[in-house]
Amino acid sequence: MKLIIVESPTKAKTISKFLGKKYTVKSSFGHIRDLPKTDMGIDIEHDFAPKYVVPKKAKPRVAELKELAEKAEEVILATDEDREGEAISWHLTHALKLDPASAKRIVFHEITKSAIEKALEKPRVIDLNLVDAQQARRVLDRLVGYELSPFLWKKIRRGLSAGRVQSVALRLVVEREREIKKFESKEYWVIAAELETGDKKPETSKFSANLIEQNGEKIEKTETLKLFASDYKTHTSIINDKASAETIKQDLETAKYSVRSVVKKETLRHPAAPFTTSTLQQAAINSLGFSAKQAMMAAQKLYEHGLITYMRTDSVNLSLESLVAARKTIEQQFGKEYALESPRYFKTKSKGAQEAHEAIRPTDPARLPDDLPAVIEGSEKRLYGLIWKRMLACQMQPAIFDSVRVEIDAVTPKNKYLLASSGSTIKFEGYLKVYAGANPDQEFLLPPLKEKDPLGLVSVASEQKFSSPPPRYTEASLVKILEEKGIGRPSTYAPTIATITERNYVEKNEDKKIVPLEIGILVNDLIVENFPQIVDLTFTASMEEDFDTIAEGKKQWVPVIRDFYGPFHKNLAAKTKSVKREDVLEKLDKPCPDCGGDLIVKFGRFGKFIACANFPNCKYTEKTAEEKKVDEENSGVVCDKCGAPMVVKRGRFGAFLGCSKYPDCKGIKRIEKSTGIKCPKCSKGEISERKSKRGKLFYGCTAYPNCDFALWSKPTGEKCPKCQSLLVFAAKGKINCSNKECAFEKEQ
Repeated sequence: MKLIIVESPTKAKTISKFLGKKYTVKSSFGHIRDLPKTDMGIDIEHDFAPKYVVPKKAKPRVAELKELAEKAEEVILATDEDREGEAISWHLTHALKLDPASAKRIVFHEITKSAIEKALEKPRVIDLNLVDAQQARRVLDRLVGYELSPFLWKKIRRGLSAGRVQSVALRLVVEREREIKKFESKEYWVIAAELETGDKKPETSKFSANLIEQNGEKIEKTETLKLFASDYKTHTSIINDKASAETIKQDLETAKYSVRSVVKKETLRHPAAPFTTSTLQQAAINSLGFSAKQAMMAAQKLYEHGLITYMRTDSVNLSLESLVAARKTIEQQFGKEYALESPRYFKTKSKGAQEAHEAIRPTDPARLPDDLPAVIEGSEKRLYGLIWKRMLACQMQPAIFDSVRVEIDAVTPKNKYLLASSGSTIKFEGYLKVYAGANPDQEFLLPPLKEKDPLGLVSVASEQKFSSPPPRYTEASLVKILEEKGIGRPSTYAPTIATITERNYVEKNEDKKIVPLEIGILVNDLIVENFPQIVDLTFTASMEEDFDTIAEGKKQWVPVIRDFYGPFHKNLAAKTKSVKREDVLEKLDKPCPDCGGDLIVKFGRFGKFIACANFPNCKYTEKTAEEKKVDEENSGVVCDKCGAPMVVKRGRFGAFLGCSKYPDCKGIKRIEKSTGIKCPKCSKGEISERKSKRGKLFYGCTAYPNCDFALWSKPTGEKCPKCQSLLVFAAKGKINCSNKECAFEKEQ
């Protein structure tokens, strides 16, 4: 019997289907050795040697694998092909007492019969350079986390933690929030004219044109405007005040309009590359509404079932076999005219691309999303559809557009204006037949026009606008900036965002934008001020490059860690002494009523409170203004169980109402933050703001558990004109129907 060891039971089950009885495939259930949880586990004085232990929950698994390994004629390690997978194989050799220098290791990019058989034909030894690169990352992150976190405990509150990559992500979010707050919005006015030709059919004769010049002087371009139903989204003119806008508007209402020029051309639009980890997460967030973590969990399941290739990659390469299969599927599903004569190849842009050697694609392009096995459903099926469409699209013909740009003269006795309008129609769908992405093209057809054609004026519209600050990050845009800056690698994006969210350093608002919370801002500012190197984008990116060179065998990992740790530890010791807690926390401009000392705002396990800076000598505390307001709003509420007054209490999930006779009476109530909107399901309760156990904001009925109505997005209070479901606020300034089967959408 030959023993093959993988990480996941699903992966083991899938591989077992391809192999005969002489192979036994077992799972290690992930890591079977790790650094201890109770102490740092790194011997700093002896070249940062890690002290690995077998966690208690992994011991039965290790014992079983040991017994099987002793009986097996051969042990084959088949963990994932990235650095973490290589490290798991290395840990398995130590736990099972195999020789790391001779242990057989196989890798494959997809879980298919041919890929497994090919890998078994050419096993290799464990790549210790990859192991060292992973070990270096693990040791560095442990050193930063275990030494920096206690500093935060002493200066802010216990329970806080800091991480190397997570701190950089937090810094990006906090700095963007400050940019938004500093931004000074400026007024501008946009002007557009709705014009018509002499055509007798009004639905094909009207179109909109935007003001771009006045007396030969170009007017600065700015945001988009949609004034008319037929308007094509384009840049429009900017006027700084209402008086100027009104003057131009009145002048344009008296103008004579004629066509100056008509430029027609055929344009091609080419498809995007197949998915990498980063682009898959961005597309899943934007198109499917997933979080980065949800996208990776769904992708992991698809990979383990043998449906897609390995999902942690920054390569856009595709195998020749997959290109041939994709072309065949394209011809069968869409027709030969959509297929390419020869494959389209893409160049990997990622600086340190080496996590894997192929893009994320279906293992069999001929397997349509509707042909998936019954065990694949919900989010996994939707994600597979996205991956399948993107892979096929990248090997299809470009989309062809007929584009038209019309320039229009508007002449008055005193002024000469120039307006412009653009339109396009799809001449050949090409790859858009299967994949349009998150923003499919909207056709806008201009009426037939030629030079010197006179035009009639229908109306002139002007609208006041204000310049917008930079947008807050979404999960998708944060993943994109992390990749662009070289912060982290494919396997780290999702856990990085999940970590800063779970620590309550940031949260997602109703528009799914990432907003820093007060404690997150405080942690960020403390780290930025005292440990600028830790959150420096260039330095963090250079550390990633160091890990890459270790993986390539060009550097040793111990000197890299030593060069970082010496200055870091010295600075930490100095800052621990020099930084005083009372200087970090906000001081209030009033004395302590008990001792006359300074009152400061502290952060406890359950939120903010006011305390004396002379603690522990003075133990005076009081509630913040926000807490007092909550108390006032909920005074007079009585317990349903005993009729006694209820008081506001604080727990790990926020404020709640508890009976004043506790512990004799354990009655509790949720503090409702109502939207004032009646529940459409039961008509008795109201929709109120709530948080899930994981801290995610949602909106549910106050009559719960009798009514289970809930929404993930904030309702507007209006009903959908199509299906009468509640409308909700959505991303990008839109309002959508809460009914997933209804496609109604409008601007806010």
